Amino acid sequence: MVETIQAQNIILHDLVEKFGLERTDDEQFFREWQDDLPELTAFEKQALDEVKGDYIHLSEYPILEPIVKMVVLSPLLRLAGFYRAPFYVSAEKEVRIVSEDQGTIVTGRLDLLVFTPQFWILVIEAKKAQFSLEAGIPQALAYMLGNPNSEKPGFGFITNGPNFIFLKLTKQDKPKYARSNLFSLDNKDDLYTVLKVLKRFSQLLKE
Repeated sequence: MVETIQAQNIILHDLVEKFGLERTDDEQFFREWQDDLPELTAFEKQALDEVKGDYIHLSEYPILEPIVKMVVLSPLLRLAGFYRAPFYVSAEKEVRIVSEDQGTIVTGRLDLLVFTPQFWILVIEAKKAQFSLEAGIPQALAYMLGNPNSEKPGFGFITNGPNFIFLKLTKQDKPKYARSNLFSLDNKDDLYTVLKVLKRFSQLLKE
């Protein structure tokens, strides 16, 4: 009997057991969030300071997912260049992945997808500010497993507004993933680093 799981209900154990996903702590596996990060301009830093200030002001009331996308995520993607060629953005894209033994199907809709016509680039999950990013990691990884291009690594980006984490997944042989450090809007320069990483991804994916 085929088991169907909604991506929003997926847990890491399901991905490990049913899809063979492995986490790697090899320091060389995911260097993209650490090496050769570009410098930011004064304009970019000012724009990020405004994003931070806007978020802090709005956080006096509960911040829901659409506000996270509008106030935090949209400016980051724009500053990173993901609204310009060769990139495109899709929202609420339906994804369906099937385990190798055909016994499990995971279905769902990812929040945002940055892509080129050739392949998916960045899977993005935006959660309510009250949600832990840990809740979004299995969901993002499930969508990354659904990437139709298996030759190039896929990258994930998860935010709940004040916190951010990056993921990398490869599907050659056996699917493997790694995660970056956790970045926080409350830390002095973390938002700058988040944009640097996104800009680095943009550079790499144009090559």
